[in-house]
Amino acid sequence: MSYADTLFIAMCRDILDKGTSTEGEKVRPRWEDGTPAYTIKRFGVVNRYDLRREFPAITLRRTALKSCMDEILWIYQKKSNNIHDLNSHIWDEWADETGSIGKAYGYQIGVKSSYQEGMMDQMDRVLYDLKHHPFSRRIMTNTYVFSDLSQMHLYPCAYGVTYNVTQEKGEDRLTLNMVLNQRSQDVLAANNWNVCQYAILLMMVARSCGMIAGELLHVIADAHIYDRHREFIEELISRKTYPAPRVSLNPRVTDFYAFTTEDLVVEGYETGPQIKGIPIAV
Repeated sequence: MSYADTLFIAMCRDILDKGTSTEGEKVRPRWEDGTPAYTIKRFGVVNRYDLRREFPAITLRRTALKSCMDEILWIYQKKSNNIHDLNSHIWDEWADETGSIGKAYGYQIGVKSSYQEGMMDQMDRVLYDLKHHPFSRRIMTNTYVFSDLSQMHLYPCAYGVTYNVTQEKGEDRLTLNMVLNQRSQDVLAANNWNVCQYAILLMMVARSCGMIAGELLHVIADAHIYDRHREFIEELISRKTYPAPRVSLNPRVTDFYAFTTEDLVVEGYETGPQIKGIPIAV
C-alpha cells in the first residue's frame, strides 16, 4: 500500500463517518439534470506527503500522471488560460468560444510586476528568489485575485502555493518544501490529481534550483464528497492496494521552462481499475 492510499482511505472514511451534510441548503453546483449537488464535507483537512520517501500517487485506481503534469505546465510554465494550449478536456466546460477560461489560473501566474531587477511574473519571481534568497519566507504564488474574480469562468480551487526551504542535517543540498492551499475540493474527482500535479511541480522547481524535493503539505478548507459519489467512494476505498510507483524527472533537464511531459518517468505503477460513469457537478 502506498502512503497516499493510507491517507486517502482515512480521509474518505473520516468525511463519510464524521462529515456534515449540505442537503437542503442553498448550494451553487448542479447535476446535469438540474438538481442541486449536495455534499458531505469536512472543514480543514490537512495531509502531508514526503517526496523523499515515495511519490504520492494512490494505487486504488490510476491517476493520469502525465495529464497531471500537462495541466501544471499549462498553468505555471505556459501561463495560459486557453484550453487550446492544454492536451486534455478537463476545462472544456468552462471555456468560451475562443477557448479562454477568463482571467484565471495561468493568466494570474503570468501577470508581471516590478521586482528586484525588473518586471517579473509570479513564477519567475519564485525561481529568482529560490536561487538568490532561498530562506525567504515570502516565496509564493496566488491565483485568487479579488479584482479579477468577475472575469474568471471558475474561481480557482487550488489557489495558493508557498515554498519553504530547509537545510536538513547530513544533506549538502537544500530541501524545497511546499504548502498547497485549496479552498474547495471534490475528493473523488480531484484529490489525488491535485496531490500528484503539485508534487510534480515541486519536483520540477526543486530540480531547477538545485534542491531536493521534500514535503508537500496539502491544506483543504472544504473537502467534500458529493451525494452521488458516495457509492463510488465506498467501493474505491475497499479495494486492494499496491506499492507506490517510482516517479522521476529526466536528469538531463534542469531548466523549469524546458520540461515537457516526456520528461516524466513513471515506473512500476500497478493499480486497480478505473471507475467509469462518475457524474460531475458543475
